[in-house]
Amino acid sequence: MTTLSGRALTALLIVDAQTGVVAGAHDRDAVIANIARLVEKARDEAVPVIWVRHNSKEFMPGSEAWAIVTELGPRTSEPIIDKRYGDAFEDTALENVLADLGVGRLVVAGAQSDACIRSTIHGAFARGYDVTLAADAHTTEDLSQWGAPPPDQVIAHTNLYWTYQTAPGRTAQVTKSAEVEFGRGPHGSTGAP
Repeated sequence: MTTLSGRALTALLIVDAQTGVVAGAHDRDAVIANIARLVEKARDEAVPVIWVRHNSKEFMPGSEAWAIVTELGPRTSEPIIDKRYGDAFEDTALENVLADLGVGRLVVAGAQSDACIRSTIHGAFARGYDVTLAADAHTTEDLSQWGAPPPDQVIAHTNLYWTYQTAPGRTAQVTKSAEVEFGRGPHGSTGAP
C-alpha cells in the first residue's frame, strides 16, 4: 500500500508515447495497441489517464516527433505533463496533479524501457507510490550498437527486476496489460457502470 496518506486512487501514466520516441521501437504496433487498450479500460472505469511528453532538441514542442502517436489520443480533460528529464517527476507538475487527484498508485506504460520508463518508475517508488509496470505496454529502440542488449532482452530484464523491487509500505508489480486491475476510480467506481 502506498505510503502517501489519503491517496488510495490509481492513475494510468503513459510516458513518452511520442511519434519520434517510438518510431524505431521494438514491437511498436503491439505495444501501442496494448497502451490503447489500457487507456480505454481506464476511461471506462473512471481512472485518470495522465500523459507525459518529453521535450528536447530532438523532440521540439510542436514538431511531428514530439507529438503523441496518432493511435493514442489524449482527451482535453486528461493532463499532459511536459518534461525535460528521464524521471517524469523531475521539475514538472506531475506530483501536484497526482496529489490533487488523490492518486497513490500508478500503472505505467510507454517508452523507453531502459530510460524514461525506468527513471519514472523508480522516481515514483522513491516518492512513496505503488507502481505497476504494464509488462507488454512498454518498449525501447535497439541500442545494441552501443553495447546494450537487444531490445526484447531490455524489456524482459526491466520486467524481471521490477517484479522484485521492494520498499517499506510500497508495492512494485509487473502485470500484462490485459490483466491490469485499476481499482477505484476518482468517483468510487470499481468498474464500468
